[in-house]
Amino acid sequence: MSIPHLRIIDSTLREGEQFAHAHFSTAQKLQIAAALDRFGVDYMELTSPLASPQSESDLRTVAQMARRFRLLTHVRCSLADARRAIDTGVDGVDVLFATSTRLRTASHGLSIDEIIEIGTAVVREIRAAGLEARFSSEDSFRSDPDSLVRVYRAMDAAGASRVGLADTVGVATPRQVHELVALVRSSVACDVEFHAHNDTGCAVANAHAALEAGATHVDTTILGIGERNGIVPLSSLIARLLTVQPDLVDRYRLEMLPELDHMLAGMLGVDVPFTAPVTAPTAFHHKAGLHTKAVIADPGAYEALDPARFGLQRRVLAGHRLAGRHAIRARATALGVQLDDAQLRRLTMEVKRRADGGPLPDHDLDGLIAAWPAAVEGTA
Repeated sequence: MSIPHLRIIDSTLREGEQFAHAHFSTAQKLQIAAALDRFGVDYMELTSPLASPQSESDLRTVAQMARRFRLLTHVRCSLADARRAIDTGVDGVDVLFATSTRLRTASHGLSIDEIIEIGTAVVREIRAAGLEARFSSEDSFRSDPDSLVRVYRAMDAAGASRVGLADTVGVATPRQVHELVALVRSSVACDVEFHAHNDTGCAVANAHAALEAGATHVDTTILGIGERNGIVPLSSLIARLLTVQPDLVDRYRLEMLPELDHMLAGMLGVDVPFTAPVTAPTAFHHKAGLHTKAVIADPGAYEALDPARFGLQRRVLAGHRLAGRHAIRARATALGVQLDDAQLRRLTMEVKRRADGGPLPDHDLDGLIAAWPAAVEGTA
């Protein structure tokens, strides 16, 4: 199924600030914004100017920087908040309202009719100022679909640039996402934004399902940081889309993904997750003998993604007890050491024997390979 449209809204400086270990300085925010601008994100969303004095100051500072992305901020759906946001120099204002019965009871206590009345006035105020307006329902996937459609149609009629669906607690499945997004897509003329939390590990799959169903914008953060388990990681979304529809991501500087993830990990004092697509330290490492034989002959045999696309190189590991002859031969060839078949078999068995006590460091493996022809000759 072809995806007709994709715009990335990076929320590292809004949703990402809600990550338990995040506290970005102004200098760090500017560094993150500049890096994402070079990468080519379409939008950046920053924390509400009402959050704190520094939050407002930083928002105004980013608004004034030279940039290609469109700047958004995220506020409560009230005229007072919207007017404060409009004054900061942003290109658009994102507002939200809890729409599920559970959150409406716990949060604001308003009816669907009251949400529509307030939301319509706020959206019109933002649009009258010449800015983009996004109205999002919070906890969309525990909300009544008929009520959601009523709300979204009203916001569309009020001039909303986008309506947003949020899997706020990460409970939706890809099938549920596809069905609800498709329903909304058929009900409004404006764009559709999707925001997925990763509490059950489905954020990327759900984002992909949303795009297939007609969503036009997806929220991401670097490393997927955000409230609790975070949201869609930027590098993971790119990896997913690159395997199914590469044209969607051609305009982004994909070679910057490792830089972005490692930059943010350094700021936060965390590691890039070993499970991260593309940017994990071992993402393009090959180890098992059957794998290494095939990947040496044809890298695509065991790689869905080409590491060169991200400025990276694959690595065939050879100094371990699972090593196969082809990995040892490739390592020897790289060192300029020529081995006949008998030498190669004996060397492979020796590597396995030694590596039973633990993987061999590269310098030990290389020393063994370099000395092997002479050692074998000396025992002949």
